[in-house]
Amino acid sequence: MPKITAEELELIGRERVPIVGRLGLRVEEVGKGAVRTRAPFDEHFLRPGGTISGPVLMAMADFAMYAAVLSVIGRVELAVTTNLNINFLRRPHPGDVIAEAKLLKLGKRLAVGEVGLFIDGDDEMVAHVTSTYSIPPPQHQ
Repeated sequence: MPKITAEELELIGRERVPIVGRLGLRVEEVGKGAVRTRAPFDEHFLRPGGTISGPVLMAMADFAMYAAVLSVIGRVELAVTTNLNINFLRRPHPGDVIAEAKLLKLGKRLAVGEVGLFIDGDDEMVAHVTSTYSIPPPQHQ
């Protein structure tokens, strides 16, 4: 069982991670160490050429990874990104953006995971992300 609900993650996102509210992110699924989020399409996501911008994809991946970490450790809001690497694989055409995150390793102080980014209705990944999160020691949680 995950240690946090989709509703709690959405609330944290809206109240503590300002970009999440602006993107309209929704948490669709939460498992232990795995999360699926969605950003309903908005014209503001587009950059010249009609493609979804990299910053939108990076923000989605970062929040999805944060949510995956919290799904295992609980509501530790001070967990922070220490590394995020993104590979843009294909042009993301306009549509809802889906982020599927999963933890690969969870230690006492670091969590490592990956996120696949998709456009709804298309099975081919538009970007692949690897990320590391720092987990604060218990006295700082």
